[in-house]
Amino acid sequence: MVYLITYDLNRPGQNYDSLYQAIKALGSSWWHYLDSTWLVNTELNAKQITQRLTKCLDKSDRLLVIKTTRAYDGWLKKEAWEWIHQHSADNPF
Repeated sequence: MVYLITYDLNRPGQNYDSLYQAIKALGSSWWHYLDSTWLVNTELNAKQITQRLTKCLDKSDRLLVIKTTRAYDGWLKKEAWEWIHQHSADNPF
């Protein structure tokens, strides 16, 4: 499954390298073309992802984790759409 992970990091000057490493470790592949937004191909569910990532956040930060579908659209580079099409859970191809 592919999950969208997006966040607001509200503490100025905080080093969030541990968050980025935790996101990368969630699954077999990840996509990160937009600031504060990741797509991760993982076997984990949204609650498990949240539990892992909140360990890397401050109390003032915000986190949203949502399972994706093929109902998407936007304005991205070709390689971004290729990753999304390849990893989408209900990929018809």
